Amino acid sequence: MNDIVTELDTVGIAKILKLLPHRYPFIMIDRVVDIDSNKSGVGIKNVTINEPQFQGHFPENPVFPGVLLIEGMAQTGGILCLVGLGATTAHPVYFMTIDKAKFRRPVVPGDTVEFHMSLMAQRRNMWWYRGEAKVDGKVVAEAEVGAMLLEPGTQA
Repeated sequence: MNDIVTELDTVGIAKILKLLPHRYPFIMIDRVVDIDSNKSGVGIKNVTINEPQFQGHFPENPVFPGVLLIEGMAQTGGILCLVGLGATTAHPVYFMTIDKAKFRRPVVPGDTVEFHMSLMAQRRNMWWYRGEAKVDGKVVAEAEVGAMLLEPGTQA
C-alpha cells in the first residue's frame, strides 16, 4: 500500500501519531483533510471540556489558549511536510518562527477548529506555512509559522 498522501486525501489520528512525536495532552489535531501534497491542507481539532487546559484556562469561562491554536497550525503544517515527503515514521520538528499572529475571537468547548494551512516557502529541511484557524467558517486566529524538519533519530 502506498503511504504517500495525494490530493484530497485524509490523514486520521492513527497516522498522525505515527508521523508526529506529540502525545496527549499535546496533540492538537484529530485529522487532516483536503490535503494537496505539502502545499495545503486543513487540520481538524474537536475541542472538548475534558481537555486539561480548561482546568486553569479558565474554569468559570473555558477558553482554548491561543498558543495552542498556533500549535495546531504548526502540527497541521508538520503533517503536510511529512506526507508530502512520503514519511512513514515520526520526525523531530522544531519551531523556528511565528510571525503575524493575531487572535480574532475565543474558541470554546464544543467548537470544531479548522486549521487552513498553505505552503509559503521551503528550503532544504525548513518549511514556512501561512495558517488561519476557523470555527464555523469565521477566522479565530491567523499566523505564519516556520519549522525545521529533521531525520528520525537526530536532534537540533
